[in-house]
Amino acid sequence: MKLTALTAFADNYIWMLDDGQQALVVDPGDATPVLQALEARSLLLAGILVTHHHPDHVGGLAALRPHLRGPIFGPAQEAIPEPYTPLRAGDHAQLLGMDFRVIEVPGHTAGHIAYVHEPADEPANDAPLLFCGDTLFSAGCGRLLEGTPEQMHDSLTQLAALPPETRVCCAHEYTLSNLRFARHVEPGNAALRAHEAWARVQRERGEPTLPSTIAVEREINPFLRSSVRAVAEAAHHHEPQASPDNPVAVFAALRQWKNDFR
Repeated sequence: MKLTALTAFADNYIWMLDDGQQALVVDPGDATPVLQALEARSLLLAGILVTHHHPDHVGGLAALRPHLRGPIFGPAQEAIPEPYTPLRAGDHAQLLGMDFRVIEVPGHTAGHIAYVHEPADEPANDAPLLFCGDTLFSAGCGRLLEGTPEQMHDSLTQLAALPPETRVCCAHEYTLSNLRFARHVEPGNAALRAHEAWARVQRERGEPTLPSTIAVEREINPFLRSSVRAVAEAAHHHEPQASPDNPVAVFAALRQWKNDFR
């Protein structure tokens, strides 16, 4: 199964999976790059996965429907353009012979969901896949537009518990900006410095920094590291009311710090 990041808008990725004949796409905010890729590869559109309701994730649905040979899946608790199949935590979406388990990950939006594919018999080069929309970014996480710090911390904790080799397919190329903040929070993190150097080379080549992996994110992402002492103390230093012994308070302080970071 081929995984491709289709670029859209300034920094969106529309993820495409194809088997050489059929394809599925995730969060098609713009139909144009999807239609171009389908035509260039002579693929049929077998289905669509949607993580949340924002226009840059659903804006292309109307133009893609005439080309669609299968279902659209999306979050049950959000207003996605009809018709679509609503999904909740524990539900499964079946596309291209693949099973996608649904995790509810509120925080960025109230009903945000993520999709996880964990191969039953994992062959080489077929690590688990996570389509996480705007919940988890490489070295970052989404803004809390509709949810609470407690919700987002719980959502990220669920994602961090996935197998370390899981490929993290988030929806925006924010990595270098996120790494700059992460390095400010945890300047002594050698893994973070090394990843930033790699990411710079990738972007200079015009290549994406994604997918990441859960293993990498556990090492470099401050929002997954609120229990790490260096991160907790940095958050407490920035916001003294954030107890370094309270991971949710640390997370909330980090998120507000990132909102204001320039």
